[in-house]
Amino acid sequence: MRLLRSALFSMIVVILVWQALVLVVAPPSYMLPSPLAVADVLGAQTGFLARQTLTTLTEIILGLAFGTALGVATALAITVSPRLGSVVWPLLLTLQAFPVFAIAPLLVLWFGFGITSKVVMATLIIFFPIASAFADGLRRTDQHLLEASALLGASRFQTFRFIRIPLAIPGLMSGLRVAAPLAPLGAVIGEWVGASGGLGFTMVTANARMQTDMLFATLAILAALTLILRFLVDELARTVAPWQKETS
Repeated sequence: MRLLRSALFSMIVVILVWQALVLVVAPPSYMLPSPLAVADVLGAQTGFLARQTLTTLTEIILGLAFGTALGVATALAITVSPRLGSVVWPLLLTLQAFPVFAIAPLLVLWFGFGITSKVVMATLIIFFPIASAFADGLRRTDQHLLEASALLGASRFQTFRFIRIPLAIPGLMSGLRVAAPLAPLGAVIGEWVGASGGLGFTMVTANARMQTDMLFATLAILAALTLILRFLVDELARTVAPWQKETS
């Protein structure tokens, strides 16, 4: 809740400064619409924007689910088999270094203009922070705990199941906190390159038509989705890792 309260306060401050700037400078509406104009668009185009939001939200949720599953599986695999990690990890680092705008057209070419290319794009962006954070957490298990489990006769699977994985959950949650705001980015970039619907498609269309108020309305929805995703991840972290306390 603290995140939502902080976000609400920041949003109010931004809107007030924005409105004051519009009143003082009086820029053309196609350059900087007023907050009231953006609110009018949100009210008048509620149905249309809701449909576009649903399209993008579906891509985000699927990308987040697949990216998390793939990241967790990769982290477990390279931790269980360090030799595999020495081969796979450089490839992943190379893939992460590629600009997303260079990959997006290829994904559209390979998977088409439908939802698949956007989900793949979001999955690729989400995958690396989760795999990296979870693998780091698995590798940083206290050596004394591992030695104690060996003395008690625990198998390698039991050590992973009851010691290494639970202790690495905070690392996984940190990766999710980083990945959650990136999920909308992946979906929107995919829609920018080629789509027939979604918030990214709406942004491109509005920009081409100089409908700046619609563009800002879409950005506001995208910002709200990002904050909600981050809030849900924080709540998930408190549920699965209640022992991890935040400090001020």
